[in-house]
Amino acid sequence: MSNADEQAGPAIAGSVAHRVPDLGALELLLAVARLGSLGGAAREIGITQPAASSRIRSMERQLGVALVDRSPRGSRLTDAGALVTDWARRIVEAAEAFDVGAQALRDRRDSRLRVAASMTIAEYLLPGWLLALRAQRPDTAVSLHAGNSTVVAERLLSDEADLGFVEGLSVPAGLDSAVIAHDRLIVVTAPGHAWARRRRSLAAEELASTPLILREKGSGTRQVLDAALGGLARPLIELSSTTAVKAAVVSGAGPAVLSELAVGEELAMRRLVSVPVEGVALARDLRAVWPTGHRPTGPARDLLSLTRG
Repeated sequence: MSNADEQAGPAIAGSVAHRVPDLGALELLLAVARLGSLGGAAREIGITQPAASSRIRSMERQLGVALVDRSPRGSRLTDAGALVTDWARRIVEAAEAFDVGAQALRDRRDSRLRVAASMTIAEYLLPGWLLALRAQRPDTAVSLHAGNSTVVAERLLSDEADLGFVEGLSVPAGLDSAVIAHDRLIVVTAPGHAWARRRRSLAAEELASTPLILREKGSGTRQVLDAALGGLARPLIELSSTTAVKAAVVSGAGPAVLSELAVGEELAMRRLVSVPVEGVALARDLRAVWPTGHRPTGPARDLLSLTRG
């Protein structure tokens, strides 16, 4: 090592965060400079005078210079303290600008909410949740994309949605989830169908061998039914929405397996009849989903909390 290197001293290593006082300490120093009193500065910052004294001493040890001369008449900055105060003012002003920018980003994020939901949830549960959200966040614009569970996962993973809702048996890869409700699928027919008059429950084999009006593959309803029947469900017609399936059943085209949530009105009005079935597991969880590791924030977090109300 050269003589010049020895005279320069050892290099300062480590993160700058360990060598520079934190914002709270710098704001305290600025208050002391403005008020000329450590006690007054402590009151303005909202801490006790002993805590303020301790913070100033800690900052002096960290910087290696005396910053404040204390006397019965008050507190006065040293020459080094005055210089550090000028630097501190620039840092605090930069931090305030950072905070304003971050708030603008939060405001922009909170001004919209993109939701993707599978059909049953979109049609029968989300309207009530979104009305409640609007009461909390009247300035948030909400867009809703309804599709099957596969589409919901795709939109979340491609950053086209902030929060999703699915109805299948499993959580799509790449997503975290929370159960928000429970649902049950039931067999329904038109009142004129032979099943509407039967006195005993359908067996799994009979259900599996009968052509049904089905939701398309990829829908949560279809996933549950295929799993319950070992993949043996036979399509009479495949349709892409619960509303279309109900209309086909009401017209007498054939039986279907649909969410209990979706057919309450039709059952009450006797436009559809529920057919009991045994030996078939048709219960399912309804889930909120979001990309793994990205817990919902802002309006998405608020909507998620409303689903659990």
